[in-house]
Amino acid sequence: MTKIKIMDDILANKIAAGEVVERCSSVVKELTENAIDAKSTVIKVELIDSGTKEIKITDDGIGMEKEDALLAFERHATSKLLDEEDLYRIHTLGFRGEALPAIASVSKVEMITSKGNVGTILHIEGGKFVDASKGDARRGTIIKIKDLFYNTPARLKHMKSLYTELASVTDYMNKLALSYPSIRFCLVNNGNVLLNTDGSGNLLKTFSCIFGLQVAKKMIEIHVENDDYIIDGFISLPEVQRASRNHMILIVNGRVVRNMDLLRTIHDAYHPYQPDNRYPIVVLKIDVDSSLIDVNIHPTKMDIKFSKIDTLQSLIRNSIEKALQPKTLIPEIEDKFFKEASQNLVLENEEPYTKKMQYENLTLSLERSKEEPSLDKEAPIFITKEKNHEKLPELYPIGSLHGTYIICQNEKGMYLIDQHAAKERINYEQCLQKLSSKQEKSIRMLVPFTIELTNSEALILKENLELLHNMKFDITEFGVNSFVIKAHPLWLSKYKVQEAIQSIVDLVIHKEKNFDLSRFHDHVAATMACKMSIKANDLISMKEMEYLISDLRMCENPFHCPHGRPTMVFYSNSDLEKMFKRSGFDTYQ
Repeated sequence: MTKIKIMDDILANKIAAGEVVERCSSVVKELTENAIDAKSTVIKVELIDSGTKEIKITDDGIGMEKEDALLAFERHATSKLLDEEDLYRIHTLGFRGEALPAIASVSKVEMITSKGNVGTILHIEGGKFVDASKGDARRGTIIKIKDLFYNTPARLKHMKSLYTELASVTDYMNKLALSYPSIRFCLVNNGNVLLNTDGSGNLLKTFSCIFGLQVAKKMIEIHVENDDYIIDGFISLPEVQRASRNHMILIVNGRVVRNMDLLRTIHDAYHPYQPDNRYPIVVLKIDVDSSLIDVNIHPTKMDIKFSKIDTLQSLIRNSIEKALQPKTLIPEIEDKFFKEASQNLVLENEEPYTKKMQYENLTLSLERSKEEPSLDKEAPIFITKEKNHEKLPELYPIGSLHGTYIICQNEKGMYLIDQHAAKERINYEQCLQKLSSKQEKSIRMLVPFTIELTNSEALILKENLELLHNMKFDITEFGVNSFVIKAHPLWLSKYKVQEAIQSIVDLVIHKEKNFDLSRFHDHVAATMACKMSIKANDLISMKEMEYLISDLRMCENPFHCPHGRPTMVFYSNSDLEKMFKRSGFDTYQ
């Protein structure tokens, strides 16, 4: 008797469910994508206990006839691929024919579907067909998934908390709504509405519904294209930061995808403006010929490969840098308490803004970011580039706070400058310029400096001596696992030389696997700039403040230190007046 046997369909579907159906959000993902492929304009997702007890999805799509509805639960049955060639030109979200049978194998399913005539009602439990009957003629599909993983107790045992499961579903629904702003999405859990978009097709309006009006006002619209790719979307101002990459959303041909190479590209483009452990909010919609991508990598269809990813990375990086570069990115301080109080100070015969009016003004507010500065309360929180091409306006120092913050003023309001962060930025750009210059000179050391390393570190340094030579270091081997430095670049004399050399050698030893010279120069300049700069509580004179501000105004990016911290914050005149309740009262003069 043979030992090898063909497993039955139910067992095969349960195995497939291990990859396709990981949790409640996996079910919601697969079924809502089917609804989108069915040309739905309204999709409603209703959950009971975060979907662990029941998931109900209602759409107004094209629906199915009885024969197709029965076939849909057969493994590898699909209407979206007809032959092998179609696999290389996929235009739908689903195509593998695995999701429905996999879901049905680990749950109890009820589906009601119709093309607008006599409908069909199906019941399936644990992958086994129970019955089929006639239903109403409502066009579209309603599918209920009950008791997920009821017949696979090991999977059920390892389900996350209700809060975690709900957060996962909500996160995906948010991303799906951003992918298809022309579809109305509604998400309900235990009767509570968590998401309700209007399907107007306005991406910024959908963004506002998910992230809030204040965040939406701090987004910059981008559009760029080349022969292969078209990119549309919104990127946040650097002051809008999150602790994870989860809000960096990539949508390729309408599909929410994951691609670490592109996420790193976005993060690198924000590198001059944000700390390495903080991330922007980004929504990029990428349109590309389907023959240039491969989504058939994993059953979840979230991972994707690009045939011309270098071109795409360059396009994304350049578009983000171009969008951020002209902005004067000074965070404006808003006191929430005083802001709320001021909103209640409404003059007679003047109605407060309604939410509808705020939505209507949202796109206008975004456009204002490209215009001249305004003190209007709806104006964006950044100031555009001055006509003289200097990114900072004239600032006049009037004092120092705690020996750390320089207090400045001009006709727009008050500025607080972090003297250490500002000096870091100045030193960083000067060092970076020196590192990039081939004409930089070196200087001999009166007493050569010796470095002792472990054997593994010495081997790495020996491989990279040419890198230090190009930086104008005279460094040679000196005994076992030791190196002697006899000369260093001239600009390094401003630092504590031995400490600085040790730091640079450490950077060479621990350089990244995919080494990039410009990135390495960036690390060196940032490290040296920090060591060279004045610190907090270092008192400086008024003349030194003026020099510092003058140097800062000449910087390419005067708004952030090399590590992404802001160099200054801004209090507008109107915000100061609100704080002291001068705004709206003629009696206060």
